[in-house]
Amino acid sequence: MAMDEKTFKDRTKKLALRVIRLIEALPKSRAADVIGKQLLRSACSVGANYRAACRGRSKADVIAKLSLVEEEADESLYWMELLVDGGVISEEKMKNLMAETREILAMTVASIKTMRRKQSYLPIQNPKSKI
Repeated sequence: MAMDEKTFKDRTKKLALRVIRLIEALPKSRAADVIGKQLLRSACSVGANYRAACRGRSKADVIAKLSLVEEEADESLYWMELLVDGGVISEEKMKNLMAETREILAMTVASIKTMRRKQSYLPIQNPKSKI
């Protein structure tokens, strides 16, 4: 499913806001605090890096910034898995948030692959040509 830039910006922002609410509701423990801070940082970076990618100056720049989106979304999933596997929060409560994060990750990976494929098909220009 193709998604426009505004819709994807909205989804990544909503992801960050959902994580903020989750972190505020976590039980007060050292583990929850440490993992929560890591999750908060990575989940908020997803949207921030996507916005930066939208302002990329070249295809290579956009791909590099989208790669950061991919990395942060995957890291967010890792911290969510730790919260569940560590018994800090139930899998049922995390199911929808994790599914949304996986979708964002999958769409980002697909965008990167598409851009790389298009980039590799660009004609090589002769520097002496007048085109």
